[in-house]
Amino acid sequence: MNIPILTACAGFLLAVLWMDLMFDTQAELRGADPDESVVASIAAYYRRATTTSQPMGTLIAVVMGALLVCLGIEAWRGGRPTWVLIASAVLAGGPILVAMLRTVPNAVRLGRRSDSPAQQSRLARAIYRDHIFCLTGMAAFLLLWLTVVPRV
Repeated sequence: MNIPILTACAGFLLAVLWMDLMFDTQAELRGADPDESVVASIAAYYRRATTTSQPMGTLIAVVMGALLVCLGIEAWRGGRPTWVLIASAVLAGGPILVAMLRTVPNAVRLGRRSDSPAQQSRLARAIYRDHIFCLTGMAAFLLLWLTVVPRV
């Protein structure tokens, strides 16, 4: 019953990550120090994404919460192998935790542009690395629930 909700949540979060990565890759592909125009582009995106585009930021948090609640319901109901639930918690919970504790605060900070240019470059690169980690975990979670779970 929860498989459609879990996969829809994961798909939505993957789409958000893809959009973020379209900006993040500017920092990583430019070499040692991205120039000011690159940092300004990334910072402007994160200012919109984290501050001025509400309630979209809230929607992302709600989808993350819904995914975790549905996963908890799956664990409570039973019927799924323990390894599936543990793997799911790691693959989805890890990225969600990283996003809450590190990525979003860094994105808000970058969007404010109050740090030195060197620190802003570091923030942009940290956000990029976090998003690659989150994309990998969420894609693996989605793959698990689309291919393995329906068969077990």
